[in-house]
Amino acid sequence: MLDSYGYLAVGGLLFVEDFGVPAPGETILIAAAVYAGAGQLNIVLVVLIAFLAALAGDNVGFAIGHFGGRALVLRFGRYVFLTDDRLDKAEGFFMRHGGKVVTIARFVGGLRQANGIVAGLAKMPWRRFLAFNALGAALWVATWSAVGYFAGDNLTAIYDQLKRYELYLLAALGVLVVVLIGRWLWRRNRQRRAT
Repeated sequence: MLDSYGYLAVGGLLFVEDFGVPAPGETILIAAAVYAGAGQLNIVLVVLIAFLAALAGDNVGFAIGHFGGRALVLRFGRYVFLTDDRLDKAEGFFMRHGGKVVTIARFVGGLRQANGIVAGLAKMPWRRFLAFNALGAALWVATWSAVGYFAGDNLTAIYDQLKRYELYLLAALGVLVVVLIGRWLWRRNRQRRAT
């Protein structure tokens, strides 16, 4: 996509991802930054386009949640696995933590896509949402652009190191998954016994 559409791919995918459409926004941002590190794109334009697209996409999500309401979100949310129960949990969490959620949600897949919608549903004041959303977008774009950009020059070395330690990384990932599943099962069992 970057070879064919360049900056348009970055802007388009980030924009639609940020109001709930499942798109590889984070991946395209990192890839564009890698391209910039290799001299094929301009990093300043990548960062500027990514920031504006992320900000605009979340504001579309905010408008959907604010003006469309819960019924609209649930009607179309099922296509992106946004259920009534998940929406209840997200709204409750959002009501407790507000601005922090808007800023930090940018770094969490799933929350990044639903962030604006939930803020709109929770009737967060738009100016407050805009300020925290801009902060989150700036931090997120800066982080992933820097990672991709600096990896661009060293991509071969990074790839060689990953291949060298691939088996160890996969084993560590497997252990982590087993521990997380065990922890989840233990908590679930404990809750069942308590009830």
